[in-house]
Amino acid sequence: MVVYSRPADEPKPFVDVRRIFGRRGRVLGGIALCVLSVAACALVGRRLTHTSWPLQGAHVPLIFAAAGAYLASFGFRGVGWHHLFPMRQRPSRARCVAACGAAAASGTVLPFRLDYVVKISTLRRLGGVRVGFGTIALSIMLLGLVDAVAMLPLAVSALVTSNALVRAPLIVVVVFCALCLGVLAIGKRTTRLPLIGRSLRLKALARRLAEDARISRSTLTACAFLCGCWTSRALGSTLLLSALGVSFSPTLALVVLCMSAAASILPFTAGGAVAAIGASAGVLVLLGVPHETAVNFSLASSLLLTTTALTAGAVGATASLMVTFGARRIAAPSAA
Repeated sequence: MVVYSRPADEPKPFVDVRRIFGRRGRVLGGIALCVLSVAACALVGRRLTHTSWPLQGAHVPLIFAAAGAYLASFGFRGVGWHHLFPMRQRPSRARCVAACGAAAASGTVLPFRLDYVVKISTLRRLGGVRVGFGTIALSIMLLGLVDAVAMLPLAVSALVTSNALVRAPLIVVVVFCALCLGVLAIGKRTTRLPLIGRSLRLKALARRLAEDARISRSTLTACAFLCGCWTSRALGSTLLLSALGVSFSPTLALVVLCMSAAASILPFTAGGAVAAIGASAGVLVLLGVPHETAVNFSLASSLLLTTTALTAGAVGATASLMVTFGARRIAAPSAA
């Protein structure tokens, strides 16, 4: 009787089906949640307005232009985040864009900053340079600091040109952005602050963050790309308002942008599509925009942002996988 023993280098004769379907189930579940969020926005719009679709009667070329500006903002954001990693553990631009797009799309349905989990898991699962969890977490914290600094000029402009009804929340945004600029300016001296010095954990975290949280060439480059991100987002909001029949107003676009961006800049906000839609619609009503137009803009903006985020995530993930497979094909003959 001959007993067959499988060599060590022979592949296993079975496939872990549960693992494959588990991953596919999570991906399909995330897409389903995004689709349900968009459908919920449409249903809410029908209940609050007289239109059956938020973009009903809008100028189509301006809608496509606004979508293009939103899509460009995710590209700028991903490239800016790419420059905040250490040189030896810096993932590709495509991986960063994919992670930013996936996190933004999931942020429409995930509250309390759970989109960070999606961002980290997406970046770690895509191929390329291996990046540790601690490095990713520190880069996200640094991204928040630089992101707030990039938002500071727009927030100050909105505060100066807005009326008294929305100045109080804008002051909170401006103060937070200014504090982030101060953290980058003092660098390693943040560990000497009394509040941080009292806790060993906060001191250790501040020390690790201070190694990268300084004004350097990479930080300035990232800040320039993030400025492009917020400028593109402001342009997209302006084009979308014009598509819905609202007269051109830079002040209106800046205020709406800063108020809606507070959910992504301030780390203690709940996030989620409902909070963002309610904030945008409330600000527009306070600024004199008709109620129906304000609701339609909020729903349409959420729809376009979710769609362009999914597009950016898909394009980034595809490009990253193509680069990884190409590198493996090149390395295979040389290894043989």
